[in-house]
Amino acid sequence: MMSRQFALFDTAIGRCAIAWSGLGIVAVQLPEAREADTRARTKRRLPGASEAPPPPAVARVVAAIVALLGGEASDLSTVVLDMDGVPEFNRRVYAIARQIPPGATLTYGEIARRLGDPGLARAVGQALGRNPFAIIVPCHRVLAAGGKLGGFSANGGADTKRRMLAIEGAPAGEPTLFDALDPAP
Repeated sequence: MMSRQFALFDTAIGRCAIAWSGLGIVAVQLPEAREADTRARTKRRLPGASEAPPPPAVARVVAAIVALLGGEASDLSTVVLDMDGVPEFNRRVYAIARQIPPGATLTYGEIARRLGDPGLARAVGQALGRNPFAIIVPCHRVLAAGGKLGGFSANGGADTKRRMLAIEGAPAGEPTLFDALDPAP
């Protein structure tokens, strides 16, 4: 396994963490209640990862995340991710979620339809609940049926999800369909 490192950084929603390897971003951790908790959770998720200053490519990703969470336009859709160990189904879900621009949302069911099986909505939700790339894979932009917020596994739960959607200008808890996406084959 390639060595992994991580760094903590400040955003408008609190102190986040980002982890990387030589292949790309390994994880983004949304803020916990305390900085020590964010660091501890990152270390639990990535045993053996060491804390280090981010190299220039990772620093650019951090700056883009900080900008996005500060309400600025910021495109994270081309950030290179290290998906080693991520199941194929989750990769497909994440690829669709990464196409949702700031200010827009999709539902779990819409993603399932784009995957070719409307019955996969629950599996889509489970994949997004395991998303290691929070913000870069914008699981906060995916809502439950009827535009309800649905679950959110980050600290603060639905309130954090609502806050992130509000920062991006999306009606929090109301669907803003993004129909320009082509359904996945």
